[in-house]
Amino acid sequence: MTRYLCIACEIFARPLYLSAAYSPHIIDIQLIERGLHNSPDKLRNRIQQHIDQAEGRGYEGILLAYGLCGSSTDGIKARSIPLVIPRVHDCIAFLLGSRQRYDYEFDKTPGTYWYTQDFVERKSESDGFNSMGPATDSEISKTYDEFVKKYGQENAQYLMEVMGSWQSHYQRAAFIDSGHNNNEDVKNEISRNAQKRGWKFENIPGDLVLFHQLLEGEWDAKEFIVIPPNNILKISNDKNIFQGCNCEQQE
Repeated sequence: MTRYLCIACEIFARPLYLSAAYSPHIIDIQLIERGLHNSPDKLRNRIQQHIDQAEGRGYEGILLAYGLCGSSTDGIKARSIPLVIPRVHDCIAFLLGSRQRYDYEFDKTPGTYWYTQDFVERKSESDGFNSMGPATDSEISKTYDEFVKKYGQENAQYLMEVMGSWQSHYQRAAFIDSGHNNNEDVKNEISRNAQKRGWKFENIPGDLVLFHQLLEGEWDAKEFIVIPPNNILKISNDKNIFQGCNCEQQE
């Protein structure tokens, strides 16, 4: 029986454990704390550490439950074990099941804060009303955090409202629903926070197809890239998102 190691962001915990239960392979999962995509070098180093530590442990492949994630995966090196990663830019496309579906949602409502059950459950008290997604989401939260440090939480909230930062950039809070039965409290929390800011709340069905395919070894070249041993994962700057480069060519 084939044994794989899956290295993943912790916001994918529930979909991954569910998919692993149905996989015909042996799947070991190692979760990395959320939020590091805002520090690409730190996240890249953390992923690489897990890859390096997997050497000699009997794995036939290392599955990366990440996307490009703000260039965090650009430069990841395969050692003696091949790497597999989906061709997606970020966690949102992963959870929606395709880049096309993410593009549709983005075109419909560009100013969206995205959430999942794992993301909300695993937040720290300092996260506030932060969300998944690209760096532009974190910029507003960074401003808010700076205001909290300088003026306190109540004054920070007032200043953000006066500045119109929340309103001018975002209009919707979207919960990606992966079908778990115990997520009503999480959805209610998101809905209440959205209402305070005058945003629309929307429950959007997720699609776990990419999780299943990743953990079951169904790696269609259009959806996934396999990086052979001694190769590097690089940005392709086209619709393929990733490409593989020989390590010797990079030296």
